[in-house]
Amino acid sequence: MKIYTKQGDAGETGLFGGTRVSKASARVAAYGDVDELNSTLGVARAAGLDADVDALLASIQSELFELGAELAARPGKDVGLPPIGDAQVEALERAIDRAEEELAPLASFILPGGSLAAAHLHVARTVCRRAERAIVGLGEGQARPEVLRYVNRLSDLLFVLARLANHRRGVVDVPWRGRAS
Repeated sequence: MKIYTKQGDAGETGLFGGTRVSKASARVAAYGDVDELNSTLGVARAAGLDADVDALLASIQSELFELGAELAARPGKDVGLPPIGDAQVEALERAIDRAEEELAPLASFILPGGSLAAAHLHVARTVCRRAERAIVGLGEGQARPEVLRYVNRLSDLLFVLARLANHRRGVVDVPWRGRAS
């Protein structure tokens, strides 16, 4: 099978179910942002994470593929994959709680960066926030509430995992100080 179909040469793509839409549509942008998020998690994983964090992100990458497939279909269309639901949101919350047990409480805003792995996780966090904005931008009823909760919680997790990556490598998070007046 060839990778190219030539069906998108006129600037349209097909959603699950066969509906053709502009590649500039809000729906394509939303699932494209989720795809980019998934790719940034792959880069973060390639930067060398601890085994427990790597396994967690591998699982999340699979969930993001399922979430992207759901967004690539018209609302309510069964794509034949398990939908993201409350169980996945709660799993993210548990992962946040576990990671925070290892960390000192935040005393100030921090600047993104530190170790290479943490820096990549911070980039993934910002891509996640963009994906969240794109999903919200689809409008009411265009994405299930569980999808929005999942992406919102995932950005929180990525922030905590960036801090955890620095902590485990002995790299101190850099607090934001602001400019002197």
